[in-house]
Amino acid sequence: MNYGQIRKYDIANGNGIRTSIFVTGCTHKCFNCFNEEYQNPQAGSVWTDKETAEVLAYVSDPNVAGLTLLGGEPFQNVDGLLPVVTKVREAVPHKDIWAYSGYTWDEIIACPSKRALLEQCDILVDGKFVDALRDPSLHFRGSKNQRIIDVKQSLATGDVVIAME
Repeated sequence: MNYGQIRKYDIANGNGIRTSIFVTGCTHKCFNCFNEEYQNPQAGSVWTDKETAEVLAYVSDPNVAGLTLLGGEPFQNVDGLLPVVTKVREAVPHKDIWAYSGYTWDEIIACPSKRALLEQCDILVDGKFVDALRDPSLHFRGSKNQRIIDVKQSLATGDVVIAME
């Protein structure tokens, strides 16, 4: 897995101060994507144990509310992200994990490997960015079609539960 950046303190991609991992590689190619340079899976640097240790140290900071996965497309980087997220869950089980994806909830839960990563998350922001539905006033998403989903409640009930508007 390659990544474009790790932000120790990020306040734009989820509730509170967060540590964020921006993976590279995305085939959605959303028009006017805010991270077009991260669409190339070869962009950025190769993820190693050093980056995993760095993320664990960052997310363990008491000022950090949790971890956010975005990119690129996290759900096209499951093999690389799942071990990292599992270690974060073990180290700080009380902190939440957000994931941003161009895939919809239904697309993710239909694929066993994608669902495995989803099951480690607390919040999913789903759906491709649609420029015609762009709304800068939205919290934690770029276009009106995207949803902020409570993953645990949705998995428990079998229905999509919206965490916030």
